[in-house]
Amino acid sequence: MQLKKAIYVSLSVLSFVLCAQGQPKTVDGVAAVVGGDVILKSDIEEQYDVFNRQNFGDKITYCEVFEELLFQRLLIHHAEIDSVTVSEDEVESNMDRRIQQLIGQMGDQKKLEEFYGKSVPEIKEEMRILIRDQLTAQRMQMTVVEGIEVTPSEVREYYTKLPEDSIPLINEEVELSQIVKYPEVSKEAREEVVEKLNGLKERIENGTSFSSMAILYSEDPGSNKKGGEYKGIQRGVFVKEFEAVAFNLKRGEISAPFKTEFGYHIVQLLEKRGEELDLRHILIKPKLTQENLQEAKAYLDSVSTSIDRGEISFEDAARRFSEEELTKFNAGQMSNLQSGDNKFEVSQLDRGLFTLINSLEVGEISKPSFYQTVDQREAFRIVRVDHKYAPHKANLELDFTRIKGFALQDKQSRIVEEWKEEKLLETFVKVNDGYYPCEEKLNGWNSNNND
Repeated sequence: MQLKKAIYVSLSVLSFVLCAQGQPKTVDGVAAVVGGDVILKSDIEEQYDVFNRQNFGDKITYCEVFEELLFQRLLIHHAEIDSVTVSEDEVESNMDRRIQQLIGQMGDQKKLEEFYGKSVPEIKEEMRILIRDQLTAQRMQMTVVEGIEVTPSEVREYYTKLPEDSIPLINEEVELSQIVKYPEVSKEAREEVVEKLNGLKERIENGTSFSSMAILYSEDPGSNKKGGEYKGIQRGVFVKEFEAVAFNLKRGEISAPFKTEFGYHIVQLLEKRGEELDLRHILIKPKLTQENLQEAKAYLDSVSTSIDRGEISFEDAARRFSEEELTKFNAGQMSNLQSGDNKFEVSQLDRGLFTLINSLEVGEISKPSFYQTVDQREAFRIVRVDHKYAPHKANLELDFTRIKGFALQDKQSRIVEEWKEEKLLETFVKVNDGYYPCEEKLNGWNSNNND
């Protein structure tokens, strides 16, 4: 499938290419030209090497890497024509995430810098263009397939045409429901945080850098390393309490401390362009005590007891008592945001959740268990196993949503292929002879160009 491969390779194989200290560099030469952009022989060889060193499982040939580079440059070329762009904030955020991944792989920042013979700022500078290109190509490809959907009849047709040996095997899955309780912090802890934020605000108003204070004290992982800064914020991005304050500030003004579900904040407005803001903020979370945690656990124990006694159903208890918004209004049922349905592959559950439900039978409810939410909030939950599905070949009755995803991907891949063929008619592409044994695979990239 062209679409699947394009996304996979562009964002995995082309993930990060830097020469480590002492690593020999390839003697260069121009392998191809797409529009006005050049693909070097070293680009192909380095990225082919990266893929082979990273154990993704699937094998990819040298020529396939070359073709994916051609496709990426075609996407970027037409992104420029169609004004499809990515922001510097997106590039920076992606870069920070990748640096953290590399540090995690190496063990610490010092080992990373020693390996590449460069400081982290130097590594980031080398990454910047590559990441911008990758994100631009990805966005352009998403633009090509934007709005594409499949009907139920198209899903059925796709499934019936699959060869028997191509029907995917579905591993063991479960459906789960939960009731969540967030521990309540003490009044004293809340007052302590407000006092601290008021002190920081006073220091900033007296000349201390807001950015420095955010780096030192903010507990927002998305912005603290950037001095608490967010750019190009539009309504609907942050929770309503945050936006209510931010959109009512004057330029340069710093808010009083205020509360959201994430903790307490102060915000400074940097710039306002209509309904778009640039701002800085500091987040500090009140600290939970052991007593706070025990109270939350005891609360869920009492809810679980009421369910066991038949005094209330799990569904009604979730609606009345759960504090997790995504599941509360769905009777506690958990949704798999990756697949779009309610099933979770058992082998892919995080360790804490797997341990919690592994020994439970269908209909049984777990003991209250501590966990951290995706936004790093501390919470307790009880979980019920609603259904278990044994490993099986995908079928329309049990796996319609998943098969729909496959059918959509197949349709998108055909749309992308049609787009590629159309753009090759109007784009100068020249694959140089003599460098690569890829003539058969790449023949089509030259065939539509008359030079």
